[in-house]
Order: sequence, then structure tokens, then C-alpha cells
Amino acid sequence: MNLTLIRSMTRSAVFELENELCYRPAHPFTVALNGKTVYEACNTNVFSLFSLLPGTTYTVEVQAEGETLKLDFTTEAETFFVDAARYGLVADGETDNTVRLQAALSTCPKGGTVYVPAGRYRTASLFMKSNTTLYLEKGAVLLGDNDRTHYPILPGVLPSENEVDEYYLTGWEGNPLDSFAGLLNITQVHDVVVTGEGTLDCDAENGDWWVNPKVKRIAWRPRAVAAVDSENVCLHGITVQNSYSWTIHPIFVKHLDLLNFNINNPYNAPNTDGIDPESCEYIRIIGMNIHVGDDCIAMKASKVFLGMKLKRSCEHTVIRNCLLDKGHGGIVIGSEMSGGVKDMVVTQCLMDHTDRGLRVKTRRGRGNTAVIDGLVFRNVEMRGVKAPFVINMFYFCDPDGHGPYVQCREPMPVDEYTPKLGSLTMENIVATDAQFAGCYFDGLPEQPIERVTMRDVSITFDPNAKEGQAAMADNRPLVKKLAIYAENVKEIDLHNVKIEGYEGERLHFVNVGHFEED
Repeated sequence: MNLTLIRSMTRSAVFELENELCYRPAHPFTVALNGKTVYEACNTNVFSLFSLLPGTTYTVEVQAEGETLKLDFTTEAETFFVDAARYGLVADGETDNTVRLQAALSTCPKGGTVYVPAGRYRTASLFMKSNTTLYLEKGAVLLGDNDRTHYPILPGVLPSENEVDEYYLTGWEGNPLDSFAGLLNITQVHDVVVTGEGTLDCDAENGDWWVNPKVKRIAWRPRAVAAVDSENVCLHGITVQNSYSWTIHPIFVKHLDLLNFNINNPYNAPNTDGIDPESCEYIRIIGMNIHVGDDCIAMKASKVFLGMKLKRSCEHTVIRNCLLDKGHGGIVIGSEMSGGVKDMVVTQCLMDHTDRGLRVKTRRGRGNTAVIDGLVFRNVEMRGVKAPFVINMFYFCDPDGHGPYVQCREPMPVDEYTPKLGSLTMENIVATDAQFAGCYFDGLPEQPIERVTMRDVSITFDPNAKEGQAAMADNRPLVKKLAIYAENVKEIDLHNVKIEGYEGERLHFVNVGHFEED
């Protein structure tokens, strides 16, 4: 067992207890800072320290499982301290503080920290600048404005003087469409940190954001945190809740850290995904606690227009020690993934009563740049997940999703619009109380799934399981306690895969090439 520093900032730091367990340790442990106890009983593998001093060396000590682990670390330097209260903030939860907060953010010198003290501050869209930190104190709440006309509209496409080039400023579900700016915007900047124990509360339930959510009104719905075309971005420690739509939505961001914070949206809040990185590179998602009304984490790479034009994939992603709770899917690939999703490793995650666990969703029309490859899911626990493993290449999204082009079960020509699924590896995974299907792999007849490898996997069904739809595709029957279903897969390798409590045959294969099991 080891204690490691994930990242230190000017006034906070985040650590990880390396123990190979999923999200939580075997027993709570104590944490002390410079000899003073900070946590009596920490029950997550990842933990954070706040209210630190900049440029200061500390010693953190952990007592866990009879071991004493010590680590010295130094916080980042800070040039200036900007107390946003001095800009005239009114902490009554009603007064509009947008201009005051933006003034604090905009006038913060390079290397400085904008500090927001405890209080409830009503605000519309705010924009970060480069080389700054936003620190939300415990009890500080940035409360989203309920009037959509108070939010600026960001054009999806900005034209160039040469009438050839285009700049994509924002988007909606994979296309560059005009959208309201988010509550917090990290756009065309670098070296930005948002940290602290405060809250971004979009307050969407008290507006009309969740009413007719698929209807565009003035512009498409904002995100809680929108990051576009930026580099070296870190979100840490805070709570983000009641989002208008997707909660954290980075587009074209390089070196993105999403560390040890909470995302809370009601289970029935429409399209309130937790984290949706789109065409991003070098992403770390560690120690997250996500409870949402749609997919918990969904890796994306735009729809066919941007995906095939820019060819920017989502790649080099690490997801570790996260709790994924009550969403539609735990870890999801797609469906907007025309640029491709590559090189992703998921470890030590706990999925608790999500509809699906590890979920890949795509469809015809996403394009031949929509390549999904090099995905590894290792050391994951699923509790009460209805369908633990789902790969679906007939996903019925978009206006034509139920049409014959998407849903045809006969082979169609392989062309520039045909997506491709490469290798997926799943190791050391335990799923209990499954309901619909243990594994449901549904590839295209003209472009089968290349290879699925499962090693040391255990799936147990709920004795009282109810039937349901394992994959969102047309003309697929409702299923219950279905062990393994695979159609149009070139190679399946099962090594020490145990399934208990299923009904009927263990293997249901259609057009499966090489199969190996031991």
C-alpha cells in the first residue's frame, strides 16, 4: 500500500491511497496534516486537503490497515490573492452578481487566486482567464440564473476572413450549434484551476431548463462547466449540481484533470450527463463521485461533420477510483464519437445501480473515422447494474435512428460512413445482481466488432431480476438473466469468466468468428 500525491495546487492538494480496491478502502483510515488530524475516518481511496497556504511544504500522514504512510509535498506558489467580496458581492441568493464576479476573474493578475467566501451568489455565465485559480470556500455557492435571456449565446461556428477556415466555439450533442454559455466557461485559455469545497449549483430545477429538453429555445441549453480549446485545466474538490444539461463538457482540451469532486443531478433530470470529454487528449478522471440523470462518464468525439473534418479523437484517458451512481451508463463510449476514442484505461471504479456498466454505443453514419480501439477496463466492481457489458452498433439516436439505414440487420456496403470497433479488454471485474444480460455484444454485419477479451470476470444475476432492453436498438427483444449474447464479432476470448443465476443457454452466438474459452 502506498500514498501518492496526485496534484498540489496553491491552496489545496489531492492524494490517493494505492490499495487496488474499488473506490473505497477495506476500512476507514485517519489523515493528519503536520501532526494534526484532518480526517478521523476517511472512507475513499482519494482524498483532498484544503485551506492550505501557497508555496508551503507540508507533511501528510495516513494510518491505514496498521501501516503509517507519510508524504511531504509543497503547494504551488501564488502571486496575488483576489478576494471577490471586495468587488461588492451580495450573498443573498437573489441579487445578480454576474458583473461583480466577472470583474474579479477578469482583473486577477497572472498566477493569482480569486477567492469566493461562503455565501449564496446568484450569477449567469462567468469566464475564466489563463494562469489563474478560482477557489470556492466551503459554503460558497455560485447559483445559476433561472432566466435564459440573461445568458450570452455562443455561436457554434465563427467564420474566417478567408471564407474557408472555421472556428468551432461550442456545440450541442456533437454538432457546432449555437448554445448558451455555461455557468462557468473555460474558453481559449491555459493553466486554469477551479478548486475548493464550494458549489456550482445551476439551479436548473427552478428554471425551465428541463422542460421539453430536446426543443431549442433561443439557443441550446448550457452546460454547468464548458471548456473549449484550452490546455492544462483542472477542476478539483467542488460540488457541481442541478445542471442544465451535460454537467462537465470539455471540447478540444489537452491535459485535463478532473479530480475528487462531486456531481449531483436528479435521476430524472434529462440529459444531465456527468462528464463528457469531447475530442480531448491526456485526461485524468480520478476520485470522482457522480450521481446523474443520464450517463455518468461518456467519452465523445463529435458527430460526422466535425469528426470526419477535424479527425480529432478522444485519447489517452485514465479513469480511476470513481463512484458512478444511478446513471444510465457507468463508463460510456459514444454515441457522438465520429473522431474516434482510443487508448483509455478504467480501473478501480465502483458502479452502483447504473442501468448499464461498461457501455459502447455507435451506429452507421458516424463515419470511418469513428474508430474505437485500445480500451481496457480493469479491476471494476458493479452492484445492481442491470446490464454490465453492452456493445451496441445499432444505437437508435438522432432523427434517423429508427430508420432502415441505422437499424437494417442485413450487411450494407462498407463506406466512409461505417464506424469501426477494435479491441476491448475487460479484466478482474465483479458484477452482482445483474438483471437483463451479463454481456450483450451487437456488432454490424458488414463491420463486426474486432475482438473482445474477458479475463477473471464474475457475473451474478439478481434472483428477482426483471426483463428489460439490454441495448437501445430496434427489434431487440426484452431479456432477463441472459448470460452472454454476441452477434457479429470476429473474436471472443473468455478466460475464467464465471456467470451464475442465468436462464437458458450460457452462450448465444450469431456470426461469431474465433471463440476461445478456458
